[in-house]
Amino acid sequence: MFQYRQVLVRLRQGDSDRDIKRARLMGRPKAAELRALAIERGWLDAAAPLPEDVEIAAALGAHRRATSTISGLEPHRAIVERWFAQGVSGVAIHGVLKREHGFAGSYSAVRRMLAGLRAELPPEATVPLVFAPGAAGQVDFGAGPLLLDPATGEPRRTWCFVMTLAFSRHQYLEFVWDQSVPTWLGCHRRAFEWFAAVPERLIIDNPKCAITRACIHDPLVQRAYAECAEGYGFRIDPCPPADPQKKGIVESGVKYVKGNFLPTRGFRDLADLNAQGRAWVLQEAGTRIHGSTRERPLERFELERPLMQSLPAIAPDLGSWHGVTVHRDCHVQHERILYSVPFTLVGKRLWLRATDGSVSIFEDYRLAASHPRGRKPGQRLTVTAHLPPEAQAFFLQDRAWCAKQAAAVGPACAEFISRLLADRIVERLRAAQGLLRLAKSYGRERLEAACARALYHSTLQYRSVKNILVGGHDALPLPSVSELASPYASAARFARDAQSLFDTDDHLPH
Repeated sequence: MFQYRQVLVRLRQGDSDRDIKRARLMGRPKAAELRALAIERGWLDAAAPLPEDVEIAAALGAHRRATSTISGLEPHRAIVERWFAQGVSGVAIHGVLKREHGFAGSYSAVRRMLAGLRAELPPEATVPLVFAPGAAGQVDFGAGPLLLDPATGEPRRTWCFVMTLAFSRHQYLEFVWDQSVPTWLGCHRRAFEWFAAVPERLIIDNPKCAITRACIHDPLVQRAYAECAEGYGFRIDPCPPADPQKKGIVESGVKYVKGNFLPTRGFRDLADLNAQGRAWVLQEAGTRIHGSTRERPLERFELERPLMQSLPAIAPDLGSWHGVTVHRDCHVQHERILYSVPFTLVGKRLWLRATDGSVSIFEDYRLAASHPRGRKPGQRLTVTAHLPPEAQAFFLQDRAWCAKQAAAVGPACAEFISRLLADRIVERLRAAQGLLRLAKSYGRERLEAACARALYHSTLQYRSVKNILVGGHDALPLPSVSELASPYASAARFARDAQSLFDTDDHLPH
């Protein structure tokens, strides 16, 4: 309005349109339009006072509407307004108008009408949130630089975890490989240790590692994250879905990291990246004059830290929860590592809680099994008591057990078992176990005698010992010592000694 009033004053003084253009107040065509309007309204009468700004604005608006062309889209305005209210895009509106309503105009006409409709909407007002010292922190993930994965040697995306205290704007920065639940919980632990304190609540977005169901009124918090909040004593405050402005402080912090820390720097690996990030937070980000508070974050943090909650005396044992199914081999799998559970739970769906050092498996609320955390994929952690009785017996009755049980039966049995297990071709452990079980049916004395007879006949087989016991041959006396000294003298063997085999017989034909 000030510009229009200046031009009206120059027009009253008799300046031409060219003079007004030369003074850089207004172009000649526009000055000519204003002159015609001023003559029509009587504004060039030097004796009359200049019109008020409201009158000038109303006259200019009416003049523009009278001289403007009518859009070819005007007959379809009601339809466009309805679709605009439903959030339909301009490209889709243009396509439907051409396809179903015979509109022959360009997309520009649709775009201009939508721009006019947006201008008529009431402006959206925002109110910045103000936080008391220690009242809140905000957490977010952002994309980090590409680094070589130490496992594969291929470039891999890193992620930037940022926790910013809402009052002081001091922040914790860490780069990680993924956004999994264990990584999320570990970053929280290290952030609280970095601040040496805990804020009353944390304002977060809705990542899957923290919120399993996003909802404006009843969000469902991930079970492991709920345990973390309970252990450290903070409250979780998820933002409403699709409304990241509620955590604008940390959003700005992530942008600040991307715009001021990452450019112009090189990083050897993830450890080097995090080392440079921590130094940057303390030496540059924490000592700058913040754009909103106009103070240094580290100086404000010195005021905020005494008002924050203290760290718990014993750090909570953070663990992630996973649903698992018990396989037929009485084991569940987590991260390609197998953990045993009682065989009565085969086929059931259980809950597995994994921490840095242990794995616990629950049936509903009851603890079913616990193991130390496995470290290598393919590792199998088995508790023998979890296996079926027959499997327990097999695994408990190993070679050492067989040797011990045989020695308790007698020297002949111990010798028989020793030779049986010394077979270098076939594994004879089951035969040894079965032979020792014969003592339950026939007694130790008979088993010892049967083993002695089998050794005498040099038949080292389970079925030979059992046949001796079944036939009652263990009760027969063994040959005397003199007979044992010359085994080939016994006619029962149907064998000659070596000397008789090699003696020449003169009566045989040559």
